[in-house]
Parts: sequence; structure tokens; C-alpha cells
Amino acid sequence: MNAAPTDIATDMPTETLRSRVITASPVYYGWIILVAGTLGLAMTVPGQTIGVSAFLDSIIAELGISRSAVSLMYTVGTLGGSFMLPFVGRFVDKRGPRIAVIAIAGIFALACVWMGGVRNWFMLVLGFVLIRGFGQGALSLVSFHVVNLWFVRRRGLAVGIAGLGFAITTALFPRFVIEPLLINFGWRTAYALLGGLVAVTILPLGALLFRSHPEDYGLEPDGHAASNAKHVEVQETHYTLRQARRTGVFWLFLAAGFTIACLGTGLIFHHYDIMAAAGLGRLEAAVIFGYLGLVSGVSHLSTGMLLDRLPPRVVLALPLLLLAGNLFLAPRVTGSVLMAVYGVSFGLSQGMYGAISASVYAHYFGRRHLGEIKGFVTTITVAGTALGPLVFAFGKDMLGNYAPVLALTALLPFGLALLAPWLRPPQAPQSEKELATA
Repeated sequence: MNAAPTDIATDMPTETLRSRVITASPVYYGWIILVAGTLGLAMTVPGQTIGVSAFLDSIIAELGISRSAVSLMYTVGTLGGSFMLPFVGRFVDKRGPRIAVIAIAGIFALACVWMGGVRNWFMLVLGFVLIRGFGQGALSLVSFHVVNLWFVRRRGLAVGIAGLGFAITTALFPRFVIEPLLINFGWRTAYALLGGLVAVTILPLGALLFRSHPEDYGLEPDGHAASNAKHVEVQETHYTLRQARRTGVFWLFLAAGFTIACLGTGLIFHHYDIMAAAGLGRLEAAVIFGYLGLVSGVSHLSTGMLLDRLPPRVVLALPLLLLAGNLFLAPRVTGSVLMAVYGVSFGLSQGMYGAISASVYAHYFGRRHLGEIKGFVTTITVAGTALGPLVFAFGKDMLGNYAPVLALTALLPFGLALLAPWLRPPQAPQSEKELATA
């Protein structure tokens, strides 16, 4: 960036806070934060589309609601949940990730219990609002946020490791946790038990381990001690949300995030139906999620390391191109080879963009207002996840099958992929006074 960087430590409290947990850590506490943040991401699965899709057929059958109607409810619920995220982001900035994760995880656990008790369309929409807003949205936001606070130079590696853990979870969780619960207890009890799992994992561990900026505790990002006579200077340029929105890079990544969330979620939400139309059974279709999850994890980690060396806007083109290819290939998956190709390609796209989105806003706009910025961004991204299932469901109803609507939507990521490498990085942020008179 061309702006004169500033050291975030200059705005930190002069009085060093004390924490027995941090003092007792045998390693740099950021690595403990990384483990806790990864667990937080793992526990979002009951609110992620890949988790919801496992319950979808049971919900449709028992409530007697059509697939298109459920898709519309999912859209409304997801949009409703997304509206709270700017407030969540500001709350995280103001109160810190520790208080935030306690509130978010507690409400999310109760939301899963609520899903197990839905009896009509209204209860289902409200359930979607809660699990999408507090699970897929808020818990993901605070879990990645706390990792970004503790790493700067090694941020790519850190979010890559977190993404790897999340990807492994998404590969294994539906098959080895959700499916056995569904078989043994039915979908209602299964969802309630998932709420209990959230309540006994990330809720207490987040309360115990999540902490705010390392500078507050006499440390510096990446593992340097601020008490050293000569500490390593951390240089960052800090933008408010208003300043960030004046840059082209912000809108590029926002558009890419919306597109990948929208179309990727649409593919996952209707995965079993798309694969059935191509001639694959449910078990064969589930195998693709295995490829997707494992490859997503590896690509998330490798892309995170790559982002420590290359500009994110350059790396962004590849996951967009892969997504365009996935959309064209999905309705044509007819055998084991194409199953593997589709799963691997989809995993690469999701994993690469996952690493990019987890760190890019801190990379370009700093940590000081990161919660506010990510809150706004996550609202738009979650809105994308709401629209994707609806677009594909109504596209199928209007055009007779999935292939035409998937081919048409592939043009959007393809166009963004061509634009991404040529966009310039942001210049020095305008002051609030300059913005007011602009």
C-alpha cells in the first residue's frame, strides 16, 4: 500500500492487562487463539448450508413444504440473519471477542434447539434467521476476527491453518456426526443435540481462551514481546468502514465474496438434487463432499501461505475461474472420474477463497476497525448465501433443469476473474473530514 503505515500499538491502552491463561501459555498465545478460533469455525456447521442440507429432505417431508418454498424460506431467513451482522461487528470491536463469543455461541446453541422443535413455516423461517445469523454469520465472524487480531506478518499461515481445520470438519461432520444422529434419533432430536454440542465446546472454551489485541497484554502480533528493549514494529494502515468503501479493492472483494457465497451455496444447498438429476444416488453424492472438504482444507492452508507472498487481488482470479468451471460441470457429473474432478475443483475454489476472505480485509484495511468492516462485508456475503438456493430452485422450475441456470450464472465469476489482477491496491485513506466534504 502507498499510505504511510501506522503502528496499531500507539492506540492501545498504556496499562498492560494481565491474564493468568496467557501467562501460563508455554507458547505464543496467538497459537492458542488459533486453536480456539478453529474450534469456533467448526461449531458453525449446524448453521452452514452443508449442515442444513443434511436435514433438508426430512424437513420437507415432515412439514409438507415444497423444495422451492423451503428455498424461499431459507433465503428470507438468511437475509434476516445477515442484517444483524454490522451490529455484531461493532459489538466485537467495542466489547472484544471474548464477550462476543459467549453471547453468540449461547444464542446459537439455543437456535439449534429451536430448529428441532419447528412445526410450521413461520417457526422454520425464524429458525433459519437464528442459525444463519448466529452460526454461519456471527460465530464465523468472531472466530476469524480473533485470529486476525493476533497475527499480521503470519496472518496468511494462521488463517490457512484455521481454514484447514474448518474444512476437515465440513468433510467429516455431516457423515460422522450429523448422519448418525439423524439415523439414531431423528432430525428433531439431532438438531437439539447439535445445540448441546455447541454449548459444551465453543461456549466455555471461547469464554476461557478468547482475548483481544495482543498489545493489551504486553505482546505483539506474531509472537514478539512488547516488553523487549527493541521490539519488532508492526506496520499497518487503518481504514474505517467509510474509508474502505471509497476503494476499488473493497468492492472487488465484496463482489467476489457475494458471487462465491451465492453460487457456491446454491450448489451445496441443491447438491443432492443436482446429482440425482445427473444419475447419482445419495451415497455417491455424499462422496463428493468428502473430496470437497479435504481438498478445501489443503487449498485453504496452501493459499494462506501464498497470501503472505502475493497480493490477494492476484490470487483471487483462480477460485473465481474454478467456480465458473464448477457451475458448468455440476449437471454433467455422471461417473466416478467426474465426481472426483468436480469435488476437487469445488474444494479448491472454496478453500482458496476461504483463505482470501479470512484475511484480505485486515491485509488491506488494518485491524483497528476490522469488526465494523467485516460486519458489513459478512452481511453482504450472507445475503449471497441466501439468494443462491433461491436462484437455482426457481431457475430449475422455469427452465426445466439446472443446466441452463448454472451455465448463465457462471458468467459472473468468469468476468470478475478477468478484472481482479488488474485492479490497483488502495491508496492512502481519506480522513473523515475529507470524506465529509467530498
